Amino acid sequence: MDQKASKEAHVLVLPYPAQGHINPMLEFAKRLVSKGIKSTLAITIYQSKSLHMHLDPESSSIAIETFSDGYDEGGYAKAESDEAYLEALNVAGTKTLEELIKKLDDIGQPVTAIVYDGFLTWGLDVGKKFGLIGVTFFTQSAAVNNIYYHVKRGLLQLPLPEPQVSIPGLPLLEASETPSYVHDYGNYPGFSGLILNQFSNVDQADWVLLDTFYELEEKVVDWMAKLWKIGTVGPTLPSMYLDKRLEDDKDYGTNIFEPKTSVSMDWLNNRLSGASVVYVAFGSAAILSPEQMEELAWGLKESNCHFLWVVRENEETKLPSKFLEEISESGQGLVVSWCPQLEVLAHESVECFVTHCGFNSVMEALSLGVAMVAMPQWTDQPTNAKYVEDVWGTGIRALPDEKGVVRRQVVEKCIEEVMVGEKGKKMKENAKKWKQLAKEAVDEGGSSDKNIDEFVAKLLCS
Repeated sequence: MDQKASKEAHVLVLPYPAQGHINPMLEFAKRLVSKGIKSTLAITIYQSKSLHMHLDPESSSIAIETFSDGYDEGGYAKAESDEAYLEALNVAGTKTLEELIKKLDDIGQPVTAIVYDGFLTWGLDVGKKFGLIGVTFFTQSAAVNNIYYHVKRGLLQLPLPEPQVSIPGLPLLEASETPSYVHDYGNYPGFSGLILNQFSNVDQADWVLLDTFYELEEKVVDWMAKLWKIGTVGPTLPSMYLDKRLEDDKDYGTNIFEPKTSVSMDWLNNRLSGASVVYVAFGSAAILSPEQMEELAWGLKESNCHFLWVVRENEETKLPSKFLEEISESGQGLVVSWCPQLEVLAHESVECFVTHCGFNSVMEALSLGVAMVAMPQWTDQPTNAKYVEDVWGTGIRALPDEKGVVRRQVVEKCIEEVMVGEKGKKMKENAKKWKQLAKEAVDEGGSSDKNIDEFVAKLLCS
């Protein structure tokens, strides 16, 4: 590829301001840079002050610029409501994105394409105003996006009229296996509008990129390819956990919380004498009820497995009395406020991941060959959990009771199934298979690598 020519292309990457959106889009930007395309990541002014960034501005090949979400001193937490935040993000984001594009042009770095998060439809509107190539980037699974598309276009009625849902390219779903915005319609007025509006102007996009890989969601990707110019570009993990072609790409480069890296990894390294470990984490946003936290805690303890559990600082008060003392004294478990999840999942002692099934966590587990116990909470997680168990065959769902709580006996039984059960053996075999396919997808000549190359070629001839 002509490196000199490719330097004329400049991609502005615009993620929704949340870690689960920034990380995959940042990794995609790193892939573009590795192929000679100048890339700039735009984050909010508040995030530029609050995120734990591990990108050295002197040596990093990704430029960082800012836009405003309307809450420069506190971000989403300072908003009066979800609706207030999203409205401010729309208004302030549009204005400051326009200013950023003009600024980059003025300093001799004109933008040729905008890769915008599907949540930020105004990114496409601004891009088209400036005559840029407009590229949608969906950070959720192809299956989930196809469900949302059918709702937005009136092809799937809400509230759901039937107990089962049939969508092209997807297995038959129970209503409860659809995203919470669909099966629990009306309870999330702010964010459900944001999610569904992804498809309000997508037909004007020049390209639609999916954070998945073709082999993982072949049927639904083929169906969506009838609608738009589609490119699967995942998994968007740091290269050193996949194809290892980008030697400097060892971590995402951003963290919403400071990870307890040395504590976590030292504890895991001390378990290497044949002891298998269960890793437990529910992402950066999920909130468990005190009752669920207690049931999960005692289920982990009663499993008799070693476990590393991430409990964010704002959730720690929900842990049962004496629990931390008991697991510390016995050496059975360790609770940390945040940890380097990729390092943990890649550790040879970790055999099971108890997860909320956020799509990034699922993709990390698939890419690193770890079987899962799925405990979905909301948004796209019920659908992801369905795929983990019934489509990809790499895990088991821990089912809640009529109160919506997964009881300790269920937690214990599911962990046992993954760790020593007959089904668990098959899950681990499938996990190894997907790990290999994930690596091949982003490696030279793989399905995602070819799509990125095709995208780069389009940028160069525009």
